[in-house]
Amino acid sequence: MWYQSSFFRWVYYLFVGVWFGIVMTKSEAVSWFRIQEMFHFQSFHMYGIIGTAIGFGAFFTFMIKRFKVKDVFGKVVVPEQKGQHGRFNTRYLVGGAIFGLGWALTGACPGPVFVLLGHGIWSMAVVAVSALVGTKVFARFHHQLVGG
Repeated sequence: MWYQSSFFRWVYYLFVGVWFGIVMTKSEAVSWFRIQEMFHFQSFHMYGIIGTAIGFGAFFTFMIKRFKVKDVFGKVVVPEQKGQHGRFNTRYLVGGAIFGLGWALTGACPGPVFVLLGHGIWSMAVVAVSALVGTKVFARFHHQLVGG
């Protein structure tokens, strides 16, 4: 099938990335000032964006489960279960804290970093490279950290 070729996957991911960048730019989610407003509880703007994303994510996850949606290869999409129901999982707390610290220090989470690079803010290249190195380090020690 045409959609299984690596070229069309690359084109698909490019269009999704460009669309994501446009949405992030138009919603001002890439604005350092909007992020600072959020951390100082001065504006609802970013909380509205994040809340909307959570709401849409929950709705579409429900729809995927309810209607047994299939992917482009014809396989039923089954969202992975995260931990056991009702059980506190420390790794999510630690991972969330590290993510939040990185977000507060750089002024951008991973999505906006690449959007800001696309806008020509080259200082974000340091953040992007650091994030990629961190991802590589996590992949190296994944089995020791999560036991999977």
